[in-house]
Amino acid sequence: MADPMRIRAKVDSGKATVRVLMSHEMESGQRKDAAGKLVPAMHITEVSASHNGKVVLTADWGSAVSKNPFLQFTVKGAKAGDKFAITWKDTKGDTRTDEATAS
Repeated sequence: MADPMRIRAKVDSGKATVRVLMSHEMESGQRKDAAGKLVPAMHITEVSASHNGKVVLTADWGSAVSKNPFLQFTVKGAKAGDKFAITWKDTKGDTRTDEATAS
C-alpha cells in the first residue's frame, strides 16, 4: 500500500484551497527495466475529493501523470473545521483514502 497522502486545506474568505501530494510510482507501461523487459503499467486512474461528505471533484487520469502527483483545487463555501477526503484508485485495483481538516 502506498504512503499516506499529504493534504493541506486552508480557508480564506469562504474559499478553501486544498493541496494534495500523492505518493505513487505511476508507471506508464513504456519504461524498460535493467533486463530490457517492459515494466507493467501501474498508475492512478480515478481521483475524487469530498467536502464534508459531498463529492466536489472527480478526475480520470492516465499514464502521462507524473510520479507522486500534486493536485490543487479550490472549494467555495468552506470554513475552518470542515473535512476534506481524497480517494484514488489505480490500475491494480488498489485504493487509498485520506482526510484533512481545514484550518
